[in-house]
This record gives sequence, structure tokens and C-alpha cells, in this order.
Amino acid sequence: MRRTALAALCIAATATFTLTGCLSGEDKADGPFAGLTGGEIADKAVKATSDADSLRMKGEIKDESAGGTIQMDMAMNKKGDCAGTMTMGGEGEAELIKVGDTLYMKYDEAFVRAQSKDSSKEETDMVVDMLADKWTKTSATAEDSKDMASFCDLDTVLADFEDVDSDATRGKTAEVEGTPAILLNEKDGKDSYTLYVATEGEPYLLRVVSKSAKEPGDLVFTDYDKPVPAKAPKGKVIDMDKDFG
Repeated sequence: MRRTALAALCIAATATFTLTGCLSGEDKADGPFAGLTGGEIADKAVKATSDADSLRMKGEIKDESAGGTIQMDMAMNKKGDCAGTMTMGGEGEAELIKVGDTLYMKYDEAFVRAQSKDSSKEETDMVVDMLADKWTKTSATAEDSKDMASFCDLDTVLADFEDVDSDATRGKTAEVEGTPAILLNEKDGKDSYTLYVATEGEPYLLRVVSKSAKEPGDLVFTDYDKPVPAKAPKGKVIDMDKDFG
């Protein structure tokens, strides 16, 4: 699974949106962020979002290399801790927790079977019996875990939030999960993107909607600077490095 399918989901969305705009951006107006252009508001949103110590990312984005549409609900921080769930191609669900240098994962049966499509029925049934609905753990620095672990690091996810020079145009106001926001619109050829920026408190990025033909998606960002509920699961945990390494 390529890194951009997980670790850079919001980079693939937000960095692209703010760096490839092709509109004039000269649309200063009254109301929220009075006197600022859409591009200037986008710059503020990028800085505020980059400065956050933690956030929660929820939504979906299409990525054929990862099996179609990835759906996720993940809280992460700059310490590299994370906790949440994800689905690939709508086939089952995986729970993910990273605490320090340890990565914990639990897959339901549908997820395990979807990831074992190239195996025989006997092999798949064996893997299902072994792993389905059971917590596993592995070193986050192991070669097979690096992609997933990097997705948990907020610094990695926000790595490209620098040197933004946006040409976004201001749009209407709305709410994202109860928080007032202003819409910023971008176009890149036939693709269009909408960014929702908080108009109260810090100008955080609240939502990104991509109508890109190749990578359509809808991501919502909440729980800025809130503690990430990442704790090692209780009970029996299968040690993948010890038992299968």
C-alpha cells in the first residue's frame, strides 16, 4: 500500500487544493475574515492547522492502489500516537492504535477475507481463525508497519503545509459539525475543490471536499488539540513479531 494512500491523505487533498488554484483570488469582502482574500484565509488555515498538536480526521477518499475507497475515522497527534478505524473498499473494518513504538491492530472477518483474496479458501479460513476480531501488535518501526505507522504521525500528515500561495476564492458560509465556517473554492482544470475554514476561534481547516476525477474525497477535521485516546488494548494480544516474525 503506497504511503500517500494513508500517511498523506490530507496532504493529497489540502496541499493540492491550496497550491494549484487558478482563480484570481482578489475577492476581499465583508463578513468573516473581512478584508482578506480567499488565498489569505487559506494561508491562515494552513498555519493554524499546522500548529495544532492533535486532530481527528474522518471521511473518505478514493485511491485505486489501496483497493478503491478508503474510509477512516482517526485521531492522531505529533507524538505519533493514534487511535481509530479504517476500511478499504468498503470491505470490513480494521481498528488501529499506536502507542509509542508499538502498533496495535484488530481486523474483523470481512476485512481479513478481503485482504486474503489471492489465497486459497483453506489458507483464508486459517488466517480468519487466527486473526479475525483479535488484537495484534507489532513494532511500528518494522518494515511492514512503517506505512501504517507514518499515517499516525501528525507531523508527517501535515508535512507539506508550507509555503502555500493560494488563489482560492471566498464562498458562502456554512457549519461543519456545529462550527461556523467559510467556504473557499479552488479549480484546477476540470477538478474542483472546496475548503471549509473555521470562522470562530482558530481558523482551522474543518473540511475538504474534492471533486477530482482521479481522487474524489470528503475529509472532516475536528478535535483540534484534544487528547488522543491511544491506549494499549487490554486482554490477550497476539505478538506478530514474536509469533510470526
